[in-house]
Amino acid sequence: MTAKPRVGATSPKLVPPDVLERLNLGLDQTVNLSETLAMDSEVLWENVFPEIPVPPGFNAAKVNPKLALAGEGLAASPRLDALVDHPSDMVRGWACAGMVHRAADLEAALADLEPLANDDHFGVREWAWLALRPLVVAEPIRAVNLLTEWSCRVEENLRRFASEATRPRGVWCAHISELKAEPWLGLPLLEPMKSDSSRYVQNSVANWLNDAAKSQPDWVRSVCAGWSEESLTRETAYIVKRAMRSLGD
Repeated sequence: MTAKPRVGATSPKLVPPDVLERLNLGLDQTVNLSETLAMDSEVLWENVFPEIPVPPGFNAAKVNPKLALAGEGLAASPRLDALVDHPSDMVRGWACAGMVHRAADLEAALADLEPLANDDHFGVREWAWLALRPLVVAEPIRAVNLLTEWSCRVEENLRRFASEATRPRGVWCAHISELKAEPWLGLPLLEPMKSDSSRYVQNSVANWLNDAAKSQPDWVRSVCAGWSEESLTRETAYIVKRAMRSLGD
């Protein structure tokens, strides 16, 4: 008989001790944010990487600083590539940062990140684009050019990654000044997804345009009008409506 998937606790304080122990040992992956927040990053690090000192202030660090610390700590590890298959989603997320830190180049980083950007776990996919974001901010046009190919991929997770990693404003990350000022530079990446079949991708594309609308509202109106004429699908209609939600008309 197949075991039922674990139902996550509604609060970090309610995570059962046995579940938390396995998470901190790196034996299981989380099922929701409450479990992630309940974990002790330093204990997990010590259990999985006893040969590497715990980064100073690791537990207290917020998402992006923690990624930076993890990247520095794991970049030179001979175990880094094998972490793609680690049972802990948090460890796989740290591996994203290690790979980006090791590569220090967009093209190489993307090649290494691809399996993690397509990970089955929602959290790992977020860690993947967040880890790459500093390189995208440094070279946004090159990032758009490289990720335009991903926006045509069969895997919806990779299409969503292409959009999310290049959002002009994004969430919990540095803004991309060039794409805030000239969002049309990202249009080649967005165009293949204007009628995407995946709601996961649709939401990201709409949010990309909503970001752009805060600095270039007329351009977003023009793009949405054009898409509505060119693509008479429910998918495009959904993207356009969500993209224009902050424009007020």
